[in-house]
Amino acid sequence: MKAHELHELPIDELKKRLQEEEESLTNLRFRLATSQLESPINVRTVRRDIARLRTVLSRKLKAEKNA
Repeated sequence: MKAHELHELPIDELKKRLQEEEESLTNLRFRLATSQLESPINVRTVRRDIARLRTVLSRKLKAEKNA
């Protein structure tokens, strides 16, 4: 997921995707703890996607507030 793709999405869609990614991260952490995860790099990827989503969402909310 690229940041420029996220900038095109509406705020509601960003919030929905953020919630889905957070659930995915919880699931990955559980699988990592029980040694069922094949690639621990997936956890890092999802964490970065969450950070990217939060950044874009906060920028959009701030821009909406100022407008």
